[in-house]
Amino acid sequence: MRILVWHVHGGWMDAFVRGSHEYLVPTTPARDGWGLGTGGRDWPNVVEIAPEDLAAADVDLVVLQRTEEAGVVTEMLGGRQVPTVFVEHNAPRVDVPGSVHPFRDRDDLTIAHVTHWNALMWDCGSTRTTVVEHGVVDPGLLYSGRLERFGAVINEPVRRNRVVGTDLLPRFAEVAPVDVFGMGTEHLVELGHGDRLVGLGDVKPDPMHAALAERRAYLHPNRWTSLGLSLIEAMHMAMPVLVLATTDAPRTVPAEAGAISTDVAELTRASRLLLDDPDEARRRGAVAREAALARHSLARFLRDWDELLDDTVTRHHRANRTTRPALEGSTR
Repeated sequence: MRILVWHVHGGWMDAFVRGSHEYLVPTTPARDGWGLGTGGRDWPNVVEIAPEDLAAADVDLVVLQRTEEAGVVTEMLGGRQVPTVFVEHNAPRVDVPGSVHPFRDRDDLTIAHVTHWNALMWDCGSTRTTVVEHGVVDPGLLYSGRLERFGAVINEPVRRNRVVGTDLLPRFAEVAPVDVFGMGTEHLVELGHGDRLVGLGDVKPDPMHAALAERRAYLHPNRWTSLGLSLIEAMHMAMPVLVLATTDAPRTVPAEAGAISTDVAELTRASRLLLDDPDEARRRGAVAREAALARHSLARFLRDWDELLDDTVTRHHRANRTTRPALEGSTR
């Protein structure tokens, strides 16, 4: 298939565009949110395309990730109605559990949630929904844990604060320094915890994975977000993980993979154990890797997406098929 999809969430796209299709990714000279293109990533199945060229392009299916894309894509395609899937990356933020999805009661698209928690919490009405859980490119068994420090990946930790659990990080920093990778982490210095809470900036995936794997354990203090791809990647690397048992995390993280709880004191006690016992940290990290490979492999992710794409195209064609009028005098 030829699939139109904007580059919105880099981690998710990195897995999605590794399928067997051709992916048309809008690209503008500004390389902005409406035309980022590959963003400098090596994606061999991706074709960068100017938005003004979409009207004449062959497109078999559209994958949307932002609600505002639905308002412009038909015009960009010259008025054509193309099979459409909307990927809902987020958990609802207001009026939970009565949150009404913006695409509730639609018959012209399918909503693909990335976690079962999100599917449970969004009220999508009669709109067809499904769940395709995350898959990631396996960075490999990188864990050494040689540094008595903790690592986390959190974008905009100061601005997002309680949503991503930034306020909890100082409690772990009392046990060992916490290094945080991600956009906007330079603002962590404003919180006043000195060298116990360190922002390391937005680092490219490969060097970030290598650096994270040197830390003794991975922290996932998020209160209310979809399941983090960085958590799944850390588990693939065989890092033991310390995870708040919120949203869909309990579905992915077994207790033996490190610790998972809504009791932060329990998590900090586990962090001390991992710090004091490197062998136990390695043992729990091995469990984490086994669990991640079983649930979040790239092969499973792409297989699930292929099934959804095929089904979406079939349903669209069936719904739009016109029945020929019977010939005059026909006995049919």
